[in-house]
Amino acid sequence: IATAESMVIHSDSCAIVLNKLPGLATQGGTRTESHVDGLLGALQGHTSVRPKLVHRLDKDTSGALLIARSSRAAAHFAKSFANRTARKTYWALVVGVPEIQQGEINLSLAKQPGSGGEKMHVDENGQVARTRYRVIERAGNSCAWVELQPLTGRTHQLRVHMAAIGHPIVGDGKYGGKGSFLTGSISRKLHLHSRRIRVDHP
Repeated sequence: IATAESMVIHSDSCAIVLNKLPGLATQGGTRTESHVDGLLGALQGHTSVRPKLVHRLDKDTSGALLIARSSRAAAHFAKSFANRTARKTYWALVVGVPEIQQGEINLSLAKQPGSGGEKMHVDENGQVARTRYRVIERAGNSCAWVELQPLTGRTHQLRVHMAAIGHPIVGDGKYGGKGSFLTGSISRKLHLHSRRIRVDHP
C-alpha cells in the first residue's frame, strides 16, 4: 500500500518531491478512491497548512511529482509551469528505434471526438504541442530508451507524439494498440517515468 512518506525523495520548507508509483492517480475522480491528493495530509507535519498539488502526472506514469508546502509556494510553482520556465524531463521505452536520434515533434493536439475527452489525437486545428526527444540507448531494433522533454503541457502529449511518429511508448495500449506491448517478460505497464523537474525555488 502506498504511503506519502514512502514516496518522498526531497523535502524542504517550500517543496516536497514525491517519486509517484505507477498506477496511483494524482487526483481523485469517478471510481478513484486512492490518489496522491488524498495522501498529502500525512505530509503536513506540525504546520496548519496542508500541502498542495501544483501539477499532475498520468495515473500510469511514475516518477517526480512536485508538491507545494504553502499557498505562496503553490502560486510560485504554478506560475513557473504556466510560463513554461519549469523544465520537465521524462524517460521512456519506445517500440522500435527512431531513425533520427534526436529532434523535436511539433504536432498540434485536440480531444478525440467520441472519446468523452478521455483520448487525444493529432489535429492541425488543435492546440500547439511540442516535444523534444533524444535516443539514449537501444536494444537492437526492437526498442529504444529515450529522453523526452515536453515544451508544452497538453494532455497525454508524450504518449500521442511518440505514437504519431511510429514509436509508441511500451505498454501504452491506449495510443499504440497491441503493437505497444513487447513479448517475453517485459511488463505490460506503461514505461514512462518523470525523471526530473527543474524549477526556480521560491
